Amino acid sequence: MLRRLSARHQSWPLAAPFRISRGVKHSAEVVVVKIRQGALSGRGEGVPYARYGESIDSVLMQVRAVAGLVEAGATRGDLARALPPGAARSAIDAALWDLEAAASGEAVSTALGHGPPQPLTTALTVGLDTPERMAEAARSLAGAALVKIKVDASRPEAQIRAVRRHCPDARLIVDPNESWNIDLLRTLQPVLAEARVDLVEQPLPAADDAALAGLGPAVPMCADESCHVGDDLPRLRGLYQAVNIKLDKTGGLTEALRLLAAARADGFRIMVGCMICSSLGIAPALQVAREAEFVDLDGPLWLQRDHAGGARTRAGLLSPPEPGFWGEPVPLALRGAR
Repeated sequence: MLRRLSARHQSWPLAAPFRISRGVKHSAEVVVVKIRQGALSGRGEGVPYARYGESIDSVLMQVRAVAGLVEAGATRGDLARALPPGAARSAIDAALWDLEAAASGEAVSTALGHGPPQPLTTALTVGLDTPERMAEAARSLAGAALVKIKVDASRPEAQIRAVRRHCPDARLIVDPNESWNIDLLRTLQPVLAEARVDLVEQPLPAADDAALAGLGPAVPMCADESCHVGDDLPRLRGLYQAVNIKLDKTGGLTEALRLLAAARADGFRIMVGCMICSSLGIAPALQVAREAEFVDLDGPLWLQRDHAGGARTRAGLLSPPEPGFWGEPVPLALRGAR
């Protein structure tokens, strides 16, 4: 039976501005792909990211360029050969997994040999701001088990200490988003150790990875912008101790699972992250997050509103979307309603 693919831009206003060293977001701009096959359908979401040269228009163009191939019955393997890693492939890949679950009657988690997704602890993010305002934000997260701190190169020590003061027991991830240089990173090693930071995510620009050689970091370094797919791992050995797996970088769940297996085999610790997105964007990522030491899937928490039946979070405990939301057989009465 022939498929029909559609794609559209969707904008989700944020409840508050989201600031990192690279800029500020006021909305989550995503591309949603739907693949219909008779009464069945599959959905997926991708987040175009300017850091990787993507835009809404470029991602929609990529999706439309392979629409005929997908409609003719392309597999996820065919898709990986037709498109590079990125948001377009991620959205289509997720829609294909979802469609396969609907057609087979078998949930994605079952097909992967897992039980249904369970609640897990996600990082709650303190966005980049003045140390004083970051302290205020951290105060509202008191009691959270895992907190991620967005910093830059202006006052990172004060920013880190401000959050630690109000989250004394939380595990901490510090994320400079490529804004530091190697001299600053060396200078901050005692501060990171004193603040009991668990992980530093992509401190240097990806092009400067070689400067990490011989650093002997006080806390583990995690590759984010430097790690997209499994083929990136060989050049990261000895420089990073962990990798951040994001489906919008890998090109979807299919490659994310390959990256997970390869990273484990290479001895890397695993973090699973997301862009600022809706629950449709993180639903596939939950299939990888169950294997991670660090989970950072709070993207939907920044939205003013999310999909009905989406993921829910209370005090940093992330509960998966309701049954039938993504990656599970859809009851006959609900087919076509999504």
